[in-house]
Amino acid sequence: MSQDVQSVTEWVQRESEVIERLLAETRKVIVGQRYLLERMMIGLLTRGHLLLEGVPGLAKTLAVSTMASAVQASFQRVQFTPDLLPADLTGTLIYNQKEGSFVARKGPLFANFVLADEVNRAPAKVQSALLEAMQERQVTLGDTTYPLPTPFIVLATQNPIEQEGTYPLPEAQLDRFMLKLKLDYPTPEEEREILDRMSGSREPRAEAVVSTDDIERVREAMHAIYVDDRIRDYVVRLIHATREPKEYQLDLEGLLQYGASPRATLCLVAAARAHALLKGRGFVTPEDVKAIGADVLRHRLVLSFEAEAESITADQVVQRVFDAVEVP
Repeated sequence: MSQDVQSVTEWVQRESEVIERLLAETRKVIVGQRYLLERMMIGLLTRGHLLLEGVPGLAKTLAVSTMASAVQASFQRVQFTPDLLPADLTGTLIYNQKEGSFVARKGPLFANFVLADEVNRAPAKVQSALLEAMQERQVTLGDTTYPLPTPFIVLATQNPIEQEGTYPLPEAQLDRFMLKLKLDYPTPEEEREILDRMSGSREPRAEAVVSTDDIERVREAMHAIYVDDRIRDYVVRLIHATREPKEYQLDLEGLLQYGASPRATLCLVAAARAHALLKGRGFVTPEDVKAIGADVLRHRLVLSFEAEAESITADQVVQRVFDAVEVP
């Protein structure tokens, strides 16, 4: 290992104490959900947004609000409904009759952590307003553009079992989310602990243990993490295999309409860097890429009707791609 990588590793290990402190405080409230908390951490460090898919009652809202409290950051929750308007998210101009001028009334998007609950229940106009703010990190009210706070992370939820009265997100808009997470039920042991912890007279609460400046400092260390050229080539081959599976002897004929975009390449490297930081390493390994690969790619692959008819999922296709592409 070179001296540079060794010094970066030492830097990462010093700064990762902030992450450990944040996760420890969050776990005072949240039982289990290690997968969710680590992916939220990756989103926070990489400034990426998350799409959470899971049945109601899995502590998605509680996890987001708890982490916001532990980071000493602002939190807003928006319940998406069919009658929601874009101004309900972004804000609007209010006429001040006394001064004879318009005053900007900022909406709930002006927060560090924004939970868009059941994002597929609002019409396309509202979804577009949210996704534009996610991409540009700014909102225009009248003729003035206002930057959104830093950090700014959107966590959107959708219910996988209920599709009636919903407006599914188009593939091009799904691509704006860095990660798509599939959440599952807790184990019986975890559920018993949830019952004991939450049925008491006083529910646990998280205290502010880190600041947004601490997060920015950790982010600087993350950007210094070394990504070898062989790892970069490996990521490019993985993404290219989703577009031209025949070149990698992948039998996906008729199953895949469109592969992943170049944004997936950038997101996969950024997320792998953040994953390496969580493990206290100053360099990225193929295991980091594999660990985060399904979350980056599952919502970026457009499967054919034939694949749906054969009950082949995006996760299965991603696994085939990882199995076929040679690891450096």
